[in-house]
Amino acid sequence: MNIKCKTWNQFIPRPIEEVWAFFSNPENLNRITPNDMSFEIISEPSIVNMYPGMIIQYRVSPFWGLKMRWVTEITNVKDQAYFIDEQRFGPYGFWHHQHHFEAVDGGVMMRDILHYKIPYSIIGSIVDAFFVDKKIESIFVYREKVVNEIFPDKV
Repeated sequence: MNIKCKTWNQFIPRPIEEVWAFFSNPENLNRITPNDMSFEIISEPSIVNMYPGMIIQYRVSPFWGLKMRWVTEITNVKDQAYFIDEQRFGPYGFWHHQHHFEAVDGGVMMRDILHYKIPYSIIGSIVDAFFVDKKIESIFVYREKVVNEIFPDKV
């Protein structure tokens, strides 16, 4: 089993309370996901803060306009420190995404750690090498740009 691990770091010049409030609200996912993915939350909106066991259902079009259903579970949460989402149903054979937040001088250092695997053995590995890996990277590049716009440096 070939599970890939990717990490991204981003400094956000805001208090941890503000950053946590934004990222721990699943309804903000659409704002930080590229438009070409047609990302849509289909779960009922939550009126409570994120919690372990929370199930979130999406419709997403990761490639070629093909719409897919994706279901994740929030498996772990530590307020203003981290949360973890894991795919229960969807396009990946394995998906484990850690979101870490650390208050640092002048703001928050956010770190994502993603472990994933594409199903379908050798065919999945080829698709990953030529498409999925690049698509995941482009999603996080897009997210970094949008997060910088949402949380600009205060001058």
